Amino acid sequence: MKAGTGEAAEPETLRERAYASFTQHLLARDFRPGQFVSQRELAALTGFPLGAIREMVPRLEAEGLLSTVPQRGMQIAHIDINLIREAFQFRLFIEREAVALFTQSASDEVIAHLRREHEEIRERGLARPLSQAEEDEAQAVDWAMHDLIVDSVGNKIISSAYRVNSLKMRLIHQERFRIDGRVVSVMGEHLKVIQAIETREPQKAMEAMSEHIGNARALALQI
Repeated sequence: MKAGTGEAAEPETLRERAYASFTQHLLARDFRPGQFVSQRELAALTGFPLGAIREMVPRLEAEGLLSTVPQRGMQIAHIDINLIREAFQFRLFIEREAVALFTQSASDEVIAHLRREHEEIRERGLARPLSQAEEDEAQAVDWAMHDLIVDSVGNKIISSAYRVNSLKMRLIHQERFRIDGRVVSVMGEHLKVIQAIETREPQKAMEAMSEHIGNARALALQI
């Protein structure tokens, strides 16, 4: 029975690893939005066998990260106006409620850490031009705060759906408005959200998050 269980678990593990590899390459821009790829190309780049790739494709299609175009093959999600609007709307619905709960449940220590982290990066950005590594660090801090707020809800279904949308959001960021050159303003917007959270008033936090997401949406749509 143990051997059978192990055999059943291994393909699932392989699919998950192939999926993780694909998303890493996607965010590393090894695949570009709108690019056509074959299963063999996916296997070659991810380093996983064709069987794992074939089993991964339906999940990517269901999540909207990949689509099959008749007579042309598989296409990486294309960044268009509809995707931008839908991804931001989904994000707004989730993050408004999540930040309201986070405002009530987060410890003072967690909130203080978020403030210190953002202030330190913002002060560096005000003092001098940031290196690419520092801008990458700022981007990671940006995404991590949003992930933390959503994960604090403690709902695996919400976190899973949010992660898929986050992949699309990150593709939009890469194609439309990278954080490069905007670190000070982004950290400033986050600090406004953090300040609202510190009041422990959910409505203020929801309004600050809505403004922050709205600003990002407007930037994405105007470029």
